[in-house]
Amino acid sequence: MLNVGLLGAGRIGRVHAQAIASHPGSKLIAVSDALPEAAASLASDHAAEARSSEEIIADPEIGAVLIATPTDTHSDLIEATTGAGKAVLCEKPVDLDLKRATECLNSVSERGKPVMIGFNRRFDPNFATLKAGLDAGEIGKAELLSITSFDPAPPPVSYVKVSGGLFRDMMIHDFDMANFLMGGVPETISAVGSSLVDAEIGAAGDVDTAAVTMTYADGRIAVIKNSRRAAYGYDQRVELLGSEGLLQAQNMLENTVIKSTADGVVGAKPTYFFLERYMPAYRVEWAAFVDAVESGSEVPVTLKDGVAALAMAEAATLSARAGKPVRMEEILKPVAK
Repeated sequence: MLNVGLLGAGRIGRVHAQAIASHPGSKLIAVSDALPEAAASLASDHAAEARSSEEIIADPEIGAVLIATPTDTHSDLIEATTGAGKAVLCEKPVDLDLKRATECLNSVSERGKPVMIGFNRRFDPNFATLKAGLDAGEIGKAELLSITSFDPAPPPVSYVKVSGGLFRDMMIHDFDMANFLMGGVPETISAVGSSLVDAEIGAAGDVDTAAVTMTYADGRIAVIKNSRRAAYGYDQRVELLGSEGLLQAQNMLENTVIKSTADGVVGAKPTYFFLERYMPAYRVEWAAFVDAVESGSEVPVTLKDGVAALAMAEAATLSARAGKPVRMEEILKPVAK
């Protein structure tokens, strides 16, 4: 049994607590949060204890820690937890600052403790099936990737101001998905962004609508589209064109009923948000982490993967501001020193 400590009892912390509790090989022992009442409430739901983060990290009976705290605490907590000899699953992104994330990677690499980054979409059954089909050669060589990710409504501006921006907060999932499917980072990134959904998001210095084109050394292309608003629900699709065919992962719908009448054909909308859409993926993600810890194998989404996606978000941010493509080597060389 893997005894687990959870740092962070907010919305995503509650999602992870369910995944931990539902796995037969793990047990939630303790929960911490900056708001003691939040930690106490979540701990009570799962017969765990509310403790401080320091107490959880220091407890020799806890073998793994899941970090679901604000992003600007991630690197420090990863270092502290691995320093205490524990395995880590940390929510994305690694950090808001690429240099700090790279320092964390270099520091943790010397400790030999597993650190997995929470890019849960790799574990979505539909996207995983698409990846398996690609790896099996079902469509030949991948040539053109298109990723669509639209939220149903924008987050509060108070969140936007501390999120690191759309490219680091929202599109970073899609950057990781592109790396997952295309086998590595692109050569160039070209991004455009606008504030079309909420003028206050623009006033806060962020965008709410964006598109990114990525090119690879061998000529392959990937396109990512993000919006903070889709009136019809949570739009999550992947399409991959290969030399011998096409693979598509479509939206998950509220139901599969289709009504056909003389007036037309009508079906259900996509599920409304990530809690409905991706809960199975969070459970599979956690199971993969537990398996890796127990077997001593490498975690399926490494800290290096997390730094790579953050570097792509940095490149996209710079490209959107400058209005020109950015070469990934320009981003990666300075942090590699």
